[in-house]
Amino acid sequence: MRLLIVEDEKRLALSLAKGLTAEGYAVDVVHDGLDGLHRASESPYDLIVLDIMLPGMNGYRVCAALRAAGNDVPILMLTAKDGEYDEAEGLDTGADDYLTKPFSYVVLVARVKALLRRRGSAGRANPVHTAGPYAVDTAARRVSHAEHGEVPLTAKEFAVLEQLVVRAGEVVSKADILEHVWDFAYEGDPNIVEVYVSALRRKLDASLIRTVRGAGYRLEAPR
Repeated sequence: MRLLIVEDEKRLALSLAKGLTAEGYAVDVVHDGLDGLHRASESPYDLIVLDIMLPGMNGYRVCAALRAAGNDVPILMLTAKDGEYDEAEGLDTGADDYLTKPFSYVVLVARVKALLRRRGSAGRANPVHTAGPYAVDTAARRVSHAEHGEVPLTAKEFAVLEQLVVRAGEVVSKADILEHVWDFAYEGDPNIVEVYVSALRRKLDASLIRTVRGAGYRLEAPR
């Protein structure tokens, strides 16, 4: 799943991004309201963490503009304690939840997961996908085999599998996987995708993920 953090306090933004990446999410970060609106309008995100006090355009206006454009991405708004802005106005503009600074990182992660679960259960998307004998639950982030039970995967392994399973039968390029599982600023070796695909083949049915030479990978149900 891909998250966007719009926060002008750079240390806080990078700290949140580091923690959420460790949770298995792909995280993009911008520090300006206009940049946040542009990024959210141009790319699909599963959730946005949006500060209110932003240069360029405040969080209220960003949220209102997204909702006016029909974008229903879950928005967790961050408010300054005792500031001139308050959570009631944030919710009125279309935010789904709010946190008052300073906040516990553990609480933020819990709110993020709750919003993502709520989105999945609202009928927008079925969180459980079937691939042969495997059930992939993108809400619980769990893979189970029909006969052998749960298959232990690392956060990054699951994130790669998720990109393939939600587009089962389609070719997914390395670039797509890098963009959604790592982030837009990743400058490492793109062959890292091959490493994780190989790990998935070892843990799952090897025939589940097919390499399409020069194009990417396709998830297929084993026969």
